[in-house]
Amino acid sequence: MESIKEIRTHIDSVQQTLKITNAMYLISSSKLRKARQQLINVQPYFTKTRQTISDILHRTEDVEHIYFDRRPDKPHKVGYIVITGDKGLAGAYNHNVLRMAEEHMKQFDDTTLFLIGQVGRSYFRHKGVDIAVEFMYTAQDPTAYRAREIAETIVEHFRKGRLDEVYIVYTEMVTSMTLEPRILKLLPLDRDAFPWQPRPRADGGVRREVTYMPSPARVLDHIVPGYLKGLLLGTMVESFCSEQNARMLAMDTATDNARELLKTLQLDYNRARQTAITQEITEIVAGAQGGDDDGGDGDAWDETR
Repeated sequence: MESIKEIRTHIDSVQQTLKITNAMYLISSSKLRKARQQLINVQPYFTKTRQTISDILHRTEDVEHIYFDRRPDKPHKVGYIVITGDKGLAGAYNHNVLRMAEEHMKQFDDTTLFLIGQVGRSYFRHKGVDIAVEFMYTAQDPTAYRAREIAETIVEHFRKGRLDEVYIVYTEMVTSMTLEPRILKLLPLDRDAFPWQPRPRADGGVRREVTYMPSPARVLDHIVPGYLKGLLLGTMVESFCSEQNARMLAMDTATDNARELLKTLQLDYNRARQTAITQEITEIVAGAQGGDDDGGDGDAWDETR
């Protein structure tokens, strides 16, 4: 059994850990709220861009564009944007997304990795996998600027034929208790993913004729990169929210475990302290009784003499 001093040291250590887990929970909660608000702020732009692409595809069905080029006759060179966190202490968040990326990459012989997050970087480097581009310090700060930078890099690779397909592997926060790794095809775009709905005019009618200047293809040249930027930003923020939520759950569990451990340690401390007090009292009583016995024997010896 541990001594009182050892138990006291253990209690102090757990209390310090409890403070840390509480602080990390609160920090993750604050970051989660801010990230959600950021996603809400950019949603109107993303929705409008998607509607415009749908309009162009519906009104000019014969339009051909590189962003919709499936390239069926070529050996596929596939790129993967894998989004992980920069830190641990987030449960199975990083493990699940890395496992999904690895399983999907096995389908192709020629793959290129684009990594967001230090955990993914360390993991693939340890396994000896070549990494094309590492987008540093992006996982903890998903902004429109960083999303545009990544989108421009990916679009350049796709337009120049270095990649035939591009996928994003990220994590979606389905509910506050459920996080699911997802894989999303970024390029080429799928026409079926842009359903068209007629938009009414101010007088209640429907716009039937739209002219795109200088041409529908040139308009797509300008708006598709913006759409991809919005898509990337959405997955980055969603992954960031998932990471913060996973860390909140992990810290909440750690806090509960620390509190339970504190209860057990406090009982052990009280028990050890009571044992020490009892032992001390026993020794005092035994000492007193020993003194009385010695004194009694001396008196008897004197009387005999």
